[in-house]
Amino acid sequence: MNMYPERVLEIASGIREMKIRGAGRIARATAEALKIAALSYNGVEDLVLFKKYMVEVGELLISTRPTAISLPNTVVYVLSSLRNSSSFSEARESVVKRADNFIRESEEATKRISLIGAKRIKENSIVLTHCHSTAAVGVIIEAYKQGRVVRVYSTETRPFYQGRVTYTQLAKSGVPVVQIPDSAVRYIINEVDYVVVGADTVTSNGAVVNKIGTSQVALAAKEARTRVYVAAESYKFSPLTLIGELVTIEYRSPEEIVSREWIEKHPRVKVLNPVFDVTPPEYIDAIITEYGVIPPQAAVLILVEKLGWALDVLGYSEGKLDLKRIVAL
Repeated sequence: MNMYPERVLEIASGIREMKIRGAGRIARATAEALKIAALSYNGVEDLVLFKKYMVEVGELLISTRPTAISLPNTVVYVLSSLRNSSSFSEARESVVKRADNFIRESEEATKRISLIGAKRIKENSIVLTHCHSTAAVGVIIEAYKQGRVVRVYSTETRPFYQGRVTYTQLAKSGVPVVQIPDSAVRYIINEVDYVVVGADTVTSNGAVVNKIGTSQVALAAKEARTRVYVAAESYKFSPLTLIGELVTIEYRSPEEIVSREWIEKHPRVKVLNPVFDVTPPEYIDAIITEYGVIPPQAAVLILVEKLGWALDVLGYSEGKLDLKRIVAL
């Protein structure tokens, strides 16, 4: 029996425990884990057995976080290459090549989004951002370099305080940034010219699933007539929503919000800890992708025209992604 490489298990654990955060970082870590698994395979050099092994690794990775579509999209992209492999060596080489391609294209996509998004921000603007997104931070930093941003408000983003990561990265690049509690967004929203956030999933109708609190930020922005931009690579668009599947909203332990001691002292109090919420398309002015700027209603075009690889090999059975069908087992 071929055991999972220790590094693959470390990556899976890191994603599950939120040591690896952000849809882009999760996607690239997933691709890296699949590559490591392929290179470390030490079982019988048989095509069918190798496919089964890679499917198991893919299922392990997908199970770590149920909401971020970048994770299963990455697995589908990398493992779909196995469909046309005719030998063990060809199959392993195809997984490694696809994983490397994904990582490279993901990083290039973020750079393109930064350049495209910066042009959408006018000079002397004040920006607000929520949580942490490599794509959103890239847009803001590039806009600052071009003299378009004079100040940024960054929410703390409780309970994991991802906003502090955003604060640190912006400050390191010289961007004037002010950290605020999540609850202060409406208080300062009238000062803000643009809201720039990332996405964990974009649905076929243009709704955006992102860190909890994003929808409240967007609602406050709509009330104040402040533009809301979502920076999202194409692999964050969900092919599953084209066939009517709803996005699963992840709930995590109440102990991330309050201590176990507090819970034990208040046994009749139920504590909810949803990680994401859904921002409807009517609260979003534009989605900035590596292919250009689109209205949220055009999200379906990205799915059909740019993610054709996913639709062609999409294996879907009884409400679950079927990796066996994807790799033609």
